[in-house]
Formats: sequence, structure tokens, C-alpha cells
Amino acid sequence: MPGKFVVSLTCAKNDTDKATVAFVVANAAVASDKKTLVFLSIEGTRLSQKGYADDIHEEGFAPLKDLMKSFVEAGGEIYVCSPCFKKRKLDENNLVPGAVIVGGAKLVEFMGEGAPSVSY
Repeated sequence: MPGKFVVSLTCAKNDTDKATVAFVVANAAVASDKKTLVFLSIEGTRLSQKGYADDIHEEGFAPLKDLMKSFVEAGGEIYVCSPCFKKRKLDENNLVPGAVIVGGAKLVEFMGEGAPSVSY
């Protein structure tokens, strides 16, 4: 099933259940041969930082750091909202593998051909 899929994630340690489920769904999408993007915005941008997700492990799921790693290794991309990132004064030199800081236009470009999306 070729095509695109977007998972928009606004949570991190403020709602670890949503953060975890977002990457579970993203992994399912990329495994279904979809060009898959996770868009981190608001508090979700914190997940772009190496080490931040290391202690997040919801019962019944793989640890979040493992879900993020497998997503990127499978070809998934992580876009990080630039204004949200800057507002939180995060470190551009500490990005997790696969993460790229982008403006909203880049997300619109990716979704421009009608990519389905879910939000957490």
C-alpha cells in the first residue's frame, strides 16, 4: 500500500501514553510501506533531544526510545516544529537520529497530496 502517512505528536513526558501510542502507530504505518512522518510540535519537540525518551516506558508497550529507533531505522522521518523547538530553547546539536527541524511549510508540502494523518 504505497502512499504517505503523518502522525502529529504534541505530547512528551506530559502524556507518555500518547507519545508512546503515536510511535506505535507510526511504526505500523512505515511497516505498511507508507512514507511516514512524525511531526513533533508543542511539548512533543522535547522528544527530539537525545536521552529525553530513555526513561519513558508505558506498560504493555516497548520502551519509547526503542519505538523511535525502530521507526527511523525502518525509514520513517521525524520533523520538529522550528518555532516550538526555539520557544523551548532546545539544543540543535542534540537531535535524535532522523530528526530534522522544519517550518510549517515543510509539513504542508509533505501532506500536499492528501496524506492521511492522526494526532496525539
